[in-house]
Amino acid sequence: MATANTQAETVRDDDITEEPIPAMQQLLDNPFLLLFIGIAMPTVLYIVWGVMEIVGIPIAK
Repeated sequence: MATANTQAETVRDDDITEEPIPAMQQLLDNPFLLLFIGIAMPTVLYIVWGVMEIVGIPIAK
């Protein structure tokens, strides 16, 4: 009975084709990269926003 199960399992394993993991899935599966992006993106956006605000201040006469 055990050999029948192993033969059926090997047949099922042979039918499964190895597909490459998509790049976006690999990116989203990395928690440290997501942490870095979650900290870096707001930081960069706030810096750009601050520079735009400073540039928009009129020059005193």
